[in-house]
Amino acid sequence: MKISKEQIRELTDEGSWERGVDYYKEGNVISLLEDKGTIVAKVSGTRIYNVRLWKEDGQLESFCSCPMGDEGVFCKHCVAVGLTYIGGGMKSADESSRRRRRKKLKPEITPDDVRQYLLQQEANTLVELIMQQFMEDEALQERLMLKAARYGRGWPDKGGFKQAIYKATNTRGFVDYYSAGTFARRIDNTVDSIEELLAEGYGEEVVELAEYALKRVEKALGEMDDSDGNMSIIMERLEEIHHRGCVAAKPAPEVLAKRLFEWELGGGWDTFHGAAETYADVLGQRGLAVYRKLAESEWAKTATLSPGQAEESYRSDRYQITSIMESLARAAGDIEELVAVKSKDLSIAYRFLEIAQIYKEAGKGDKAIEWAEKGLKAFPEDTDKRLREFLAEEYHRQKRHKEAIELIWANFVEQPCLENYKILKKYSDYRGEWPIRRQRGLEYIRNEIAEAKKPTPRDYSYRSARKDSSLLVEIFIWEKDIEAAWREAQKGGCGDYLWMRLAELREKSHPEDTILIYRKQVDPIVRQTNNGAYREAVGLIKKIRNLMKGMGEDKKFEEYMLSLRTTYKPKRNFISMLSSLGK
Repeated sequence: MKISKEQIRELTDEGSWERGVDYYKEGNVISLLEDKGTIVAKVSGTRIYNVRLWKEDGQLESFCSCPMGDEGVFCKHCVAVGLTYIGGGMKSADESSRRRRRKKLKPEITPDDVRQYLLQQEANTLVELIMQQFMEDEALQERLMLKAARYGRGWPDKGGFKQAIYKATNTRGFVDYYSAGTFARRIDNTVDSIEELLAEGYGEEVVELAEYALKRVEKALGEMDDSDGNMSIIMERLEEIHHRGCVAAKPAPEVLAKRLFEWELGGGWDTFHGAAETYADVLGQRGLAVYRKLAESEWAKTATLSPGQAEESYRSDRYQITSIMESLARAAGDIEELVAVKSKDLSIAYRFLEIAQIYKEAGKGDKAIEWAEKGLKAFPEDTDKRLREFLAEEYHRQKRHKEAIELIWANFVEQPCLENYKILKKYSDYRGEWPIRRQRGLEYIRNEIAEAKKPTPRDYSYRSARKDSSLLVEIFIWEKDIEAAWREAQKGGCGDYLWMRLAELREKSHPEDTILIYRKQVDPIVRQTNNGAYREAVGLIKKIRNLMKGMGEDKKFEEYMLSLRTTYKPKRNFISMLSSLGK
């Protein structure tokens, strides 16, 4: 297979490329095989990772068992394997030794040699060889058991399928983040086999197997770290296969309705969420009637919640039945039924907003305003800012600008931030009040900062925690008044990210100030002691070099470099990167 260094470089990002080059140079690729255009390798890192490279439609594709590889990224391990395969192509004094090391990775006996040997063997010999591996290789066991369950007896062996599903979903303890991808792929292979049964007309069997697999996946989810969401994708796939199986098998609508309802109500993973809508074509009128009757019976047991009862709102059983009732209302297209469902929980301000939005979408603006106003009345303090914004927009549509801007001002006072400042300007402009409102807003922020700096702050809120001028600096930068932002930063201080932003904005006009900021940032970055931080620091130093040379301060830059080499002499990787800058 032909691979070039340029192809590898194009497929990855800067960080993965640089780290992959390091892995290649350090000899972290510990095995490498190629067969029929596919490269398989093992790479030593935090653990041993399995890498596969191949070409598809002329494009280089990759897989790695690391978390990044699981997400489809051409990671550092893939880079290292690719470079090892082509012999590097990297200009360095050690390249010859690396080529020799690559030769050692290539076994004396090749995959082609193995293939020729196998072609010469009798069928019984091959069967025994495969069975020997079958007894030792769990992944192979699962694959062959599924094949046997499907073809071995001339009809699908549901017991065999379930056994294979059980083995694939058996966690044997907690599955951590790094193992979750491999675990999920094993399950996905079993799902492939279930789906294949559909094409062969086994709809009834598919429904049963999909439900069994879903139960097993739900159990596994409680015993693993599925941060990447691979198992959720598998569940969605199983639900889709289950629906297709139902379309093919046409189970009794009443029985299916009861089964779906019980699963949706009692499931902890949103399994069959919105089943009444998804399965409407299978359930028909009879099935939907049964489903609705079951839902209404459960709904009648659900308590009505008033403002201040929010703790009851988040119970999982309540969430499930509420979701079911909302789905039924939406499927029926009944706005008032949907509002009635929503009205059973008015424990938080956001519920009023949801109802207001329903009426707005239905073209009933007056009802929308009525419910938004009810929400503000029910929650005069600590209301949802989105409720105020919604009502302000509706007031604006009715040219009630004064009322609108007071709501927006209340949001700003509750949480002074750049986003709320922008919204305040938007509504102030409607009445031509921005100069006055702007001055008032800036004064409010300054007073908040002053209060926060007192020995005993009034409270421990978001507002009292603000003790520097970061927000004012943000505002002035947004207003493109860079000099005002600089003065405010000098006077009251600001966050490091804002100092860096100011430095970038003032590079050309005030290079001397920018150099001071960049130099101040270098030390804390280097002290993080990792190659990524070192690269970031070197990037800053490059900027310092360019600025100082532009000012004719080449000698001062040389002195600065000498001080860096002296100060950070023990940090060999950083010093090595620093040497690339030259004098």
